[in-house]
Amino acid sequence: MTDRLPAHQIAHARLRDMVLFGEIAPGSAVTIEGLVARLDLGMTPVREAIRRLIAEGALQILGNRRVCVPRLDTAALTDLGYARTAIETRLATQAMPHCNDAMIAQLRAVDAQLDRAMAAGDIPGYLRANHAFHFALYTRAGSEVLESLVNSLWLRFGPSLRVVCLAQGRARGEGLDGPDNHKRALAALVSGDDAGLRAAIAADIDQGVENIRAGLEGGLFE
Repeated sequence: MTDRLPAHQIAHARLRDMVLFGEIAPGSAVTIEGLVARLDLGMTPVREAIRRLIAEGALQILGNRRVCVPRLDTAALTDLGYARTAIETRLATQAMPHCNDAMIAQLRAVDAQLDRAMAAGDIPGYLRANHAFHFALYTRAGSEVLESLVNSLWLRFGPSLRVVCLAQGRARGEGLDGPDNHKRALAALVSGDDAGLRAAIAADIDQGVENIRAGLEGGLFE
C-alpha cells in the first residue's frame, strides 16, 4: 500500500520506525543526507518527516545538517514512566470491554511471536512484537487522543530500551527469570479482572523503566 501514499507520509513512517525501534542510537548524530540515502527518498519528504519528529520530541536538530535521538536523563525517564503508566493503564481499562475471544487470540499470537524472538535473541523482532502487543490492546480502547499521546511517549522511550537489550545481550529488557507481565495481562483479560490488567501493564512499564535507569546509572548511554 505504500505506493499509494504521499512520499512525506512514507518518509515519516519509515523514519519513525527507525527511531522507535532503536536503529538510531540515542545521542548518535546522523546527517540529513545519510537519512535520505537510508530511506531511499527525496530530500523534501525526508526533511518534512524530520520536522514532524522534532515536533514530537523524537529527534533534535544539532546543526550542520545533522539530527539525533535525544538521550534520556533520569528525570525524563521518571516522567516518561509516570506518563506511560497513567495513560496506558487507562487505555487498557477502556479496551477490556472490547476484547472478545478473537482479540485475545490475536494478542496470544503476538505474544508467541515475542517469545520466539526472545528465545532466538532477536532483539529487533522482540521490540516490534512488544510494541504490537501493547498497541493491539490500546487500539481497542477507541481513544484517538490517548493513543496518540502514548505513541509519542514510546518514541522517546523505545530507543533507550533497545540500547539496554543490546548491552545485556538478550531480547528482553527485564531478567529472563522475571515475571511475564504480558501473560498476566492476558490472564486478566480472560477473567475480566480490570485491576489485574492495570497492574500487569503498570508492572511491564516499570520493568522497562528500571532497566533503562540501571543503564543510565551504569554509564551505558555516555
